Amino acid sequence: MPPRVRVLGVVPARLASSRFPEKALASRSGKPMVVHVLEAALKARSLDAVIVAADHQRIVDAVRAHGGEAILTREDHPNGTSRLAEVAERTGAEILVNIQGDEPEIEPEVIDAATELLLATAWADVATIASPFAADEDPSDPNLVKVVLGADGRALYFSRSAIPFWRDRILRPNQSAPATFLRHVGLYAYRSAFLQEFVRWPISPLEETESLEQLRILEHGRSIAVAVRQVSTQGIDTPEQYEAFLQRFAARTRS
Repeated sequence: MPPRVRVLGVVPARLASSRFPEKALASRSGKPMVVHVLEAALKARSLDAVIVAADHQRIVDAVRAHGGEAILTREDHPNGTSRLAEVAERTGAEILVNIQGDEPEIEPEVIDAATELLLATAWADVATIASPFAADEDPSDPNLVKVVLGADGRALYFSRSAIPFWRDRILRPNQSAPATFLRHVGLYAYRSAFLQEFVRWPISPLEETESLEQLRILEHGRSIAVAVRQVSTQGIDTPEQYEAFLQRFAARTRS
């Protein structure tokens, strides 16, 4: 357990995974995937410390074998946010940054953007990241979550549908939409006190409808600040995506 710090990066890691069994420990690159995430997060200047919060001793042992900090958390957490709340109670950190355990190419600058936004925004309970869609990404893809923002950078809504809906697209096919489609990047910075509130709330109707946990926050009238950054990386959910990561990793290593 690290000493008490103000801003703690947390990498929740589960051994089980339906589409890619034990992906946290996939190590054909020479180190487990979760260790790649930890090493990237440690480069973020905004974090005082980074720890892996695991549901199995094998993950803890693997992280520690590579010199990283890891703790064993309860097995009954329904999601990473709940696991984060346990870490908040055990460490006393003021700000906790949830860094997905399946994003070995996460950019430290993206972590900094969310953390620094929360620290600078008094009205926000949570901060997260959005990115303009790349040319090869389809805003209508339900696997890519969209977010729309207010003028102050506050999240208005998240959806698996393509939002905002461009009503005049047929009338103006050669023009761009007035608003930019933004892809939500699932990295969150939480205030610890809010996190303890959040995990006590039941699943909300919009959250259940869209299967998007962050809608529970908006339904309770709380605020999410969003930093817009160009983000090209995404999480690894399948063995095929892991293969593609290995190719990119090998190319970077050679160069």
